[in-house]
Amino acid sequence: MTILKLDTPVIIIGAGPAGAATSIFLSKAGIQHIILDKEKFPRDKICGDACSGKTAFVLRRANPAWMEEIQAHEEKFTPSFGITFVAPNGKTLDIPFTPTRTAATKAPGFIVSRLVFDNYLFQKIPSPHATVFEAATIKSIERNNNGIQTTFSANNITYQVNAKIIVGADGDKGIVRKTFINNSTPKAYAVGLRAYYQGISSLHSDNYLELHFLPEIKPGYFWIFPLPNGMANVGAGILSQTLRKKKINLRELMLNAIKNNPALKYRFAKATLVDKIQGWGLPMATKREPVSGDNFMLTGDAASLIDPFSGEGIGNALYSGMLAAQAIQKSIEQNNTTASFFNTAYDDVVWKRLGDEFKISTTLQRLCNYPMLFNYAVNKANKSPSFKNTISCSFTDMDLRGQLRKPSFYFKILFNR
Repeated sequence: MTILKLDTPVIIIGAGPAGAATSIFLSKAGIQHIILDKEKFPRDKICGDACSGKTAFVLRRANPAWMEEIQAHEEKFTPSFGITFVAPNGKTLDIPFTPTRTAATKAPGFIVSRLVFDNYLFQKIPSPHATVFEAATIKSIERNNNGIQTTFSANNITYQVNAKIIVGADGDKGIVRKTFINNSTPKAYAVGLRAYYQGISSLHSDNYLELHFLPEIKPGYFWIFPLPNGMANVGAGILSQTLRKKKINLRELMLNAIKNNPALKYRFAKATLVDKIQGWGLPMATKREPVSGDNFMLTGDAASLIDPFSGEGIGNALYSGMLAAQAIQKSIEQNNTTASFFNTAYDDVVWKRLGDEFKISTTLQRLCNYPMLFNYAVNKANKSPSFKNTISCSFTDMDLRGQLRKPSFYFKILFNR
């Protein structure tokens, strides 16, 4: 069997948001690389489909024109101007992402199916610096004296690639993580279900994301995210340990909520399920773990970077890909691919930029165990414009969001101070 041998500074495994971002920013830096994906694009990915301001930030850093493209195509990318929290008692709280919005304000976030979005990003990868292989099957990943040797097949050809650095963007159960992180695949911290529905009534006119903190899904939530053409991404997420401990069938729980919950049943009365309900594990960032080592880095889900409260994965995947590319550029400039170098150039930077946010989200997730406090906070926010504004600003101001981690913040709420 003939093996075609290739040499490259960097090889990326996975061409979803994390891998695409790594590739795009490497190309901006003029760094040659190879990127592989096991699928042929376009392809679907089970997800909530919501893209936050963090997604928009990374896309603008890559190319400001891309967000203009997205905002010009609302038939594919649904603009979202806020979020609706529904407390366990059914009371709602609408929070705009931009309290000072004007007629010219563009939506900070958007909702788009992964079938569309991942393909959009994939089409941005091609450049003189990127060699792309779709439908690639990896046969082995091994260390050698020069770095990492990856053997794969694509288009009936077997390739052997020697690279200084390998980037894992192939998920928490991907081969890169299994190869370099003690051959381990962590248990999913939470489990999510995704379904597509047509014809749900009473969706917000500004396409607010809906998070319903139902008593029956605790600690977790039910969501409704509007999509174009009257479609919506509907799902539920709950902690894996709760699922196992209480022997919960999450699919039955979700369908029962749709049928019987007073806040939901009338809205789904004429709605139809499109396609099947699908589930996936959510590798959440509840504590700092290594995301790099000698000659390798992990990004996105492979690095367990899903937000513990919101479940956001796309924005963090893109952000980590951007940071990985920056670390690679420094690595090549300094000719250093050691674990200690990447720990400083990548791990420390990831956790400096995202760590506080993850800690806050972990705290907020735990608050879901206390429905009375959640109900009170929603009631209070509806009566207090200043409190509501604090929550709204916390989406973009990390200093304000940090208040949500402090017990004194809730003490002030409870005692009207």
